[in-house]
Amino acid sequence: MNNMIGTVLIATGLMFDLFGCIGLIRMPDVYNRLQAATKCVTLGTFSIMLGVFAIYGFTAVGIKAILCGLFLLITSPTAAHALSKGAYASGIKLCKESVVDRYGEDLWKLKK
Repeated sequence: MNNMIGTVLIATGLMFDLFGCIGLIRMPDVYNRLQAATKCVTLGTFSIMLGVFAIYGFTAVGIKAILCGLFLLITSPTAAHALSKGAYASGIKLCKESVVDRYGEDLWKLKK
Protein backbone atom coordinates (compact mmCIF):
# COMPACT_ATOMS: atom_id res chain seq x y z
CA MET A 1 0.00 0.00 0.00
CA ASN A 2 2.80 2.43 0.88
CA ASN A 3 4.55 1.65 -2.40
CA MET A 4 1.41 2.51 -4.34
CA ILE A 5 0.90 5.81 -2.48
CA GLY A 6 4.58 6.65 -2.95
CA THR A 7 4.43 5.84 -6.65
CA VAL A 8 1.36 8.06 -7.11
CA LEU A 9 3.05 10.92 -5.27
CA ILE A 10 6.22 10.55 -7.33
CA ALA A 11 4.22 10.45 -10.58
CA THR A 12 2.28 13.54 -9.50
CA GLY A 13 5.53 15.32 -8.70
CA LEU A 14 6.99 14.39 -12.07
CA MET A 15 3.90 15.80 -13.80
CA PHE A 16 4.22 19.08 -11.88
CA ASP A 17 7.90 19.23 -12.82
CA LEU A 18 7.08 18.57 -16.47
CA PHE A 19 4.40 21.27 -16.54
CA GLY A 20 6.78 23.67 -14.78
CA CYS A 21 9.42 23.07 -17.44
CA ILE A 22 6.85 23.70 -20.17
CA GLY A 23 5.88 26.89 -18.34
CA LEU A 24 9.50 28.03 -18.32
CA ILE A 25 9.54 27.80 -22.10
CA ARG A 26 6.08 29.23 -22.79
CA MET A 27 5.83 32.15 -20.36
CA PRO A 28 6.55 35.62 -21.79
CA ASP A 29 8.64 37.37 -19.13
CA VAL A 30 10.95 36.74 -16.20
CA TYR A 31 8.22 37.18 -13.57
CA ASN A 32 5.92 34.57 -15.08
CA ARG A 33 8.84 32.21 -15.59
CA LEU A 34 9.84 32.58 -11.96
CA GLN A 35 6.29 31.74 -10.93
CA ALA A 36 6.32 28.61 -13.11
CA ALA A 37 9.71 27.55 -11.77
CA THR A 38 8.66 28.09 -8.17
CA LYS A 39 5.49 26.03 -8.59
CA CYS A 40 7.56 23.35 -10.30
CA VAL A 41 10.02 23.05 -7.45
CA THR A 42 7.60 23.60 -4.59
CA LEU A 43 4.80 21.29 -5.69
CA GLY A 44 6.67 18.88 -7.94
CA THR A 45 9.86 18.19 -6.08
CA PHE A 46 8.17 18.25 -2.68
CA SER A 47 5.66 15.69 -3.93
CA ILE A 48 8.54 13.50 -5.09
CA MET A 49 10.13 13.80 -1.66
CA LEU A 50 6.85 12.84 0.00
CA GLY A 51 6.63 9.82 -2.32
CA VAL A 52 10.13 8.74 -1.33
CA PHE A 53 9.15 9.11 2.32
CA ALA A 54 5.99 7.08 1.76
CA ILE A 55 8.01 4.27 0.20
CA TYR A 56 10.94 4.20 2.64
CA GLY A 57 9.18 5.33 5.84
CA PHE A 58 11.13 6.40 8.91
CA THR A 59 14.50 5.17 7.66
CA ALA A 60 17.53 7.32 6.94
CA VAL A 61 16.43 7.78 3.33
CA GLY A 62 12.87 8.74 4.30
CA ILE A 63 13.93 11.24 6.94
CA LYS A 64 16.44 12.83 4.55
CA ALA A 65 13.70 13.12 1.93
CA ILE A 66 11.39 14.92 4.37
CA LEU A 67 14.18 17.25 5.51
CA CYS A 68 15.08 18.08 1.90
CA GLY A 69 11.40 18.67 1.12
CA LEU A 70 11.00 21.04 4.07
CA PHE A 71 14.15 22.88 2.99
CA LEU A 72 12.68 23.27 -0.51
CA LEU A 73 9.37 24.54 0.88
CA ILE A 74 11.18 27.28 2.76
CA THR A 75 13.87 28.31 0.30
CA SER A 76 12.19 28.09 -3.11
CA PRO A 77 9.49 30.75 -2.62
CA THR A 78 11.93 32.97 -0.74
CA ALA A 79 14.50 32.78 -3.52
CA ALA A 80 11.88 33.45 -6.21
CA HIS A 81 10.66 36.50 -4.30
CA ALA A 82 14.19 37.84 -3.96
CA LEU A 83 14.91 37.24 -7.66
CA SER A 84 11.72 38.93 -8.81
CA LYS A 85 12.26 41.89 -6.52
CA GLY A 86 15.80 42.25 -7.81
CA ALA A 87 14.62 42.00 -11.41
CA TYR A 88 12.03 44.70 -10.79
CA ALA A 89 14.57 46.95 -9.06
CA SER A 90 17.00 46.58 -11.97
CA GLY A 91 14.33 47.79 -14.38
CA ILE A 92 13.18 44.63 -16.13
CA LYS A 93 9.72 45.41 -17.47
CA LEU A 94 6.65 43.24 -17.34
CA CYS A 95 5.39 41.81 -20.62
CA LYS A 96 2.99 44.01 -22.58
CA GLU A 97 0.11 41.59 -21.90
CA SER A 98 0.39 42.23 -18.15
CA VAL A 99 -2.57 44.23 -16.92
CA VAL A 100 -1.74 45.11 -13.30
CA ASP A 101 1.51 46.10 -11.61
CA ARG A 102 0.64 46.11 -7.90
CA TYR A 103 4.26 46.35 -6.78
CA GLY A 104 4.85 49.41 -8.96
CA GLU A 105 1.62 51.01 -7.71
CA ASP A 106 2.73 50.52 -4.10
CA LEU A 107 6.16 52.01 -4.82
CA TRP A 108 4.54 54.98 -6.53
CA LYS A 109 2.35 55.61 -3.45
CA LEU A 110 5.38 55.47 -1.16
CA LYS A 111 7.32 58.00 -3.24
CA LYS A 112 4.52 60.61 -3.02
